[in-house]
Amino acid sequence: MDNQKFPPINVLNVIRGFHDPDIPHHITPYRFETRQGEKHRIAQIRQVHRERVGKAFHYHFVVKTQTERYFHLIFDTQTLTWRMVQEVDEELFFS
Repeated sequence: MDNQKFPPINVLNVIRGFHDPDIPHHITPYRFETRQGEKHRIAQIRQVHRERVGKAFHYHFVVKTQTERYFHLIFDTQTLTWRMVQEVDEELFFS
């Protein structure tokens, strides 16, 4: 995945080892930080899906932050790296 087009980000997340109703997804992000220093707390996970890429998986998340912004994030299981794909307009996907 292209580092310039999809820059890596820092994400605080939980990886669930067993079923727990308080942890809704196998991988659950809680907050993230961009290279520019922007920090975002995730208020809601709007969409999740998993995609096989070679021998690895990409977990795609569309998240809503506490400041009402939406982002498409990807977790790559091969490199164990989170990336931000784009900021998403709420009206485009959720109207």
